[in-house]
Amino acid sequence: MVELQINTTQNVNINFIAASVGERILAYIIDLVIKIAYIVVVYQITFNLFAIDRMIEDMDQWSQIAIVVSFYLPVVFYSLIFETFLDGQTIGKRIMKIKVVKIDGYQAALADYLVRWFFRIVDLNMMSGVVALIAIVTSKKSQRLGDMTAGTSVITLKNNVNINHTILEELDDSYKPTYPNVIKLSDNDARIIKETYVRAKASKDYETLVKLRKKVVEVVEIKDYNGSDIQFIDTILKDYNYYTGASVGKLF
Repeated sequence: MVELQINTTQNVNINFIAASVGERILAYIIDLVIKIAYIVVVYQITFNLFAIDRMIEDMDQWSQIAIVVSFYLPVVFYSLIFETFLDGQTIGKRIMKIKVVKIDGYQAALADYLVRWFFRIVDLNMMSGVVALIAIVTSKKSQRLGDMTAGTSVITLKNNVNINHTILEELDDSYKPTYPNVIKLSDNDARIIKETYVRAKASKDYETLVKLRKKVVEVVEIKDYNGSDIQFIDTILKDYNYYTGASVGKLF
């Protein structure tokens, strides 16, 4: 079990457990089965049912190749498409409850997924994935070459967490929000804010709380606020949960 410690821009250390080699292999196999199933279905529909091959037989060779390849592009770009739209997960990764994250605390972006996808040529397609296996096993952060280049890693989402480890807040039905501008924040922003807030509050690090409050005021663009730094951050987190519908009360 490899533990990853991510240091965010707020100087907060967040611990994750890297996905095991077995989990990543199983996710890869699931994705491979899905891609093979797609190829079989597309072949049966386009070539047997609609006889596309007969329709294009009068075209030149390059046009025929272009049409055939276009049907299989989703297989080529499978991981890139799904990781982009499922926030770092393919169907296989989602089933195995693992995902791609940035090791600097930020959400991975399209450019990161593109780098990982490009390096699949070396990692997974050369030597039947041996390169990726060796890289993951020998890397301190369980990274294949694509991860090292993109600054990402694959973590497991199976960790046991409680409400204090998430962005969720307990809200009752009568709660009235104070700062509607909190919708400017993302889930990742809210997570970092809460991690920083919880640690600073527990250690009575008032200097960090002041810095955090100033940063939130700047980002959320709040002109007037009430209460202490602790009360303000607490309200920000509750308001974020209220407007995004992520509170414990609404979730359960």
